[in-house]
Amino acid sequence: MGLFQKVRGEFIDIIQWTEPDQSDILAWRFQRYNNEIKMGAQLTVREGQTAVFVNEGKLADVFAPGMYRLQTQNLPILSTLKGWKYGFDSPFRAEVYFICTRQFTDLKWGTPNPIMMSDAQFGVVRIRAFGTYAMHVSDPTTFLRQQVATNPEFETFQIADQMRDTIVSRFTDVLGQAHIPALELAGNYSKLSQLALEKIKPDLASLGVALTLFYVENISLPPEVEQAMDTRTKMGVLGDMGQYTRFQTATAIPLAASNPGGGMASIGAGMGVGVAIGGQMAGAMASTAGSPPPLAAGPSYFVAVNGNQTGPFDPPTLAGKIRTGEIKPDTLIWKHGLAQWAAAQSLEELKGLFPDAPPPIPK
Repeated sequence: MGLFQKVRGEFIDIIQWTEPDQSDILAWRFQRYNNEIKMGAQLTVREGQTAVFVNEGKLADVFAPGMYRLQTQNLPILSTLKGWKYGFDSPFRAEVYFICTRQFTDLKWGTPNPIMMSDAQFGVVRIRAFGTYAMHVSDPTTFLRQQVATNPEFETFQIADQMRDTIVSRFTDVLGQAHIPALELAGNYSKLSQLALEKIKPDLASLGVALTLFYVENISLPPEVEQAMDTRTKMGVLGDMGQYTRFQTATAIPLAASNPGGGMASIGAGMGVGVAIGGQMAGAMASTAGSPPPLAAGPSYFVAVNGNQTGPFDPPTLAGKIRTGEIKPDTLIWKHGLAQWAAAQSLEELKGLFPDAPPPIPK
């Protein structure tokens, strides 16, 4: 005879849940099978747990951590639902859910797709971010209604996707509202983490869940932007070309002295090589430094044509379209820095490109 057959029909007199080690279980239904709970049974609720009684699909009594003897006195809601009167102490059937209220840590979040953000230096850039967070069930009854329902066991992975989507959505809002330059994001992880934490909390409260910790561990820029930053760093490492020349000269002298057959000729040759190399590098840097910088590119313009956005166009292209009549004085145009679309003739730099219209003929 199996264990199930042996206990079938017997009264349950001990109700408890010993959570397994390293468990990710958020809610667990006490395995009652077809047994009835004995009135006066012992209920043990440990720290980090809450016990919720459910009768025929309706939430009844809730028990905080502690040890209880189940009687009509401490089951007021269930007593009302069952219709017990005058302390009627018969066995009863009810579902008991244990909700884990402890903190779950080191949960991961990340952006499945790049986030678009506007940066003053790089323009529109795509970034990725990831980090960790901690959460716990803050309202067991709301969590039971909204998430667990009739599920006999509910684990963290079952809510992970919803948590990630909420976190990424609100983090994107925070990133856009913070207006932090791309090169300064690394120094503002703590600020972004705190802002995101406060932004995410209200959304999760409706699920009976609270976010206790939120960390941004890394925000990465596109590879081409990181490569440009590396190139700038290399230029800084080269430093003063004059110092490089003196270093090459000092290195050539002991090399020449170690060659007895070369004498002073070797010293001179070594020094010449060092000076020549240093001079070439210094000349190249001086040539680069002395040449005028490239002409700054003009602003880019977007043009509304038949209700559709076209462009961007540089100033010469835009001027050509004005001359051919493709762009008229009232054509809507937008460029970086404008709050909204504006008529072409209202932009100061474009006014001179439109011919002056003659004044009205006097009557």
